[in-house]
Amino acid sequence: MTTILLIACIGFITGFFILLGLSPIEFTGSVFGKLADKPKSLRDEINEVTRRKKPSYLRREIAEVQSILKVTGRSGRFPMLCALSLLFFCGGVSVAIVLSNFFLVPVMAVGCMFLPFWYVKLTQSHFKRDIAAELETALSIITTAYLRNEDILTAVEENIAYLNPPVLSVFSSFVSRVRLVNPDITAALHDLKDRIDNAVFREWCDALISCQQDRSLKTTLTPIVSKLSDMRVVNGELENMVFEPRKEFIMMQLLVVGNIPLLYFLNKDWYHTLMHTPMGQIILAICATVIFVSTAFVIKLTQPIEYRR
Repeated sequence: MTTILLIACIGFITGFFILLGLSPIEFTGSVFGKLADKPKSLRDEINEVTRRKKPSYLRREIAEVQSILKVTGRSGRFPMLCALSLLFFCGGVSVAIVLSNFFLVPVMAVGCMFLPFWYVKLTQSHFKRDIAAELETALSIITTAYLRNEDILTAVEENIAYLNPPVLSVFSSFVSRVRLVNPDITAALHDLKDRIDNAVFREWCDALISCQQDRSLKTTLTPIVSKLSDMRVVNGELENMVFEPRKEFIMMQLLVVGNIPLLYFLNKDWYHTLMHTPMGQIILAICATVIFVSTAFVIKLTQPIEYRR
């Protein structure tokens, strides 16, 4: 009976969208956008700026995902990501209702809702790692050419054929700006500095801007580029260190979830107690909460290290 009512509810919601002519992607994009830009009092604004009061976890996650999508050039996918998050939300609720565990409903709903956002954060780490690797090569060859000819525009043009996306598009726009729009190298370097979210790259651009006034400062460029190599080595060691703990964490999660159906074959009385009594359902809700919270912390703590000035 519960399954029939759930199917009827899904049909009712689908008909609601069809009758009103609403698109799920537009609807969820507007809802999550409002959550991220929720109006606040002046006191709340001041507290957030001074970091006396942190925004809610949901707002922080939405804002972080929006910034990640913007940096990776996927801003247009935010409404689709919101729709996917709502779909996972409904899926989590449906699973809890089918299991007749109403203690599990809020846990599965909130936990499943964040799964797409956590996936984007995982892809961000790979994207930043690839960016750092490409920057290491690009800045190294451009710096070597600049030390030889002391002309950054010529140095970029000589080596632009050896660059790969997305660094290629950044330096191509730099050359086009100087050649076709505005020959001011300093202004172009200021614009170039904001094109890639990397602290070492920004420091390199600042050093180049200083070199436009004093060419003797060009010796500072090589130590700055070497920081990318240092960070690559450190992140490689970190990846080796966290590989085993991460694997053990995944195995423990699989064991916790897999023990539930296994219990059905080992002892049906225990299984009935776990699935159909209030105490057992509360235990399942607590286990699900621990799984989702620990997953969020693991994703946060296993992000690659970034250089900060």
